[in-house]
Amino acid sequence: MSYAALLRVPHARRTFGAALLGRLSYGTVSLSLMLAVKSATGSYAVAGTAMALFGAASVFLSPLRALLVDRYGPRRALSPMAGAYAVLLGVLAALTWRPGASGLLLGAAALAAGACTPPLGPTMRTVWSELVGRREGLLQRAYSLDGVAEELLFVSGPLIVGVVVQVAPAAFGVAVSAALVAVGTAAFVASPAVGGLTGRDVGRRGPSGGTSPARGLAQPVVVAVGVGLALGALDLLVLAFADARQHADAVAWVMAALSAGSAVGGLVHGAVTWFAPARVRMPFLAAGLAAALGAAALAPGLVTLGAAAVVAGLFVAPALTTAYLVADETAGPAFRTQAGAWVNTAVNAGISAGTAGAGLLVARLPLAACFAVAATAPVVAAVWAVRGVRGARTTAKAAPGDGVPDAAQERGATAR
Repeated sequence: MSYAALLRVPHARRTFGAALLGRLSYGTVSLSLMLAVKSATGSYAVAGTAMALFGAASVFLSPLRALLVDRYGPRRALSPMAGAYAVLLGVLAALTWRPGASGLLLGAAALAAGACTPPLGPTMRTVWSELVGRREGLLQRAYSLDGVAEELLFVSGPLIVGVVVQVAPAAFGVAVSAALVAVGTAAFVASPAVGGLTGRDVGRRGPSGGTSPARGLAQPVVVAVGVGLALGALDLLVLAFADARQHADAVAWVMAALSAGSAVGGLVHGAVTWFAPARVRMPFLAAGLAAALGAAALAPGLVTLGAAAVVAGLFVAPALTTAYLVADETAGPAFRTQAGAWVNTAVNAGISAGTAGAGLLVARLPLAACFAVAATAPVVAAVWAVRGVRGARTTAKAAPGDGVPDAAQERGATAR
């Protein structure tokens, strides 16, 4: 089935479009908030602290918010979260509209807003599971489309903010972010596809309830961390590479090449019918990203670095999509949103740590060595993932009566 046919599944376009509208807020809010706080306080330190508080609360509390969605259903859980999030962003917009805002008050509001961020991405992936089930690899295709679309939102979001700040204060961008998430979430929860998810008893076990979300999640979470570390390091290393050649303006082009490669890789990966299960494919995708980063260490100039970034991007979206697939099949219906949120948290935490780590490395090692060190993160993740595959096979052989092993389930979903 093609991507067009996927979107013809009943309620798919309406639900997916509403989720993307709400998620566009996540692409606009970070830059808008940083610029607004800097303009209101005149301090980069306050702006950085506010963003750190906002980001930490948003990322690390994501599994908890996802647990509430699994427990009470999207309509009962997402609506109050999105409402609180939009109101708090509105408060931040009002506080930063004019200079003189209190840094302490801005930090508290940013922390509170981040804590209320609705998990629209993980919830949409849960809805995809309900819409398409495991027919003919449709879930793989749905996750691939979702991942590529989300990445494009994070690319277009800052561009939208750039246009907004040309005609209005940066605080207006924060207000726009609030409106996007409020309208998008309202439309999302109004969809019949979302209304059918009424929440489940998270203490229940068995085929319909699933098992604990911690069971079997180590493999996709570790791979997501490895990919995140590599991406975070690459952001800063590309900047250092361009600065060393006095072409800082080329950074945007190299990162655009990475995003383009990721979009192409994600769409191609989703369209292919794979006979190897997702849990087996995942180490190879992480290793491919590592190899591309290793090639970047040998790049003599920005053109070749851009080419290496395209190749690296070809593995990014497929690796993360596969991690979400493995998390989904591992957790079962009662924990799907929470399992996806753990993968999402892992990649975002990895990006933050990778950027910080690369900053320390650049001051101490040649750039080529820094790229090589960055490549070790997905290598370690690939090795861990291989061990996870072997462990899953051993467990399946030891307990043949417990049901269909995860690998066999995925094979049935992806092989024609």
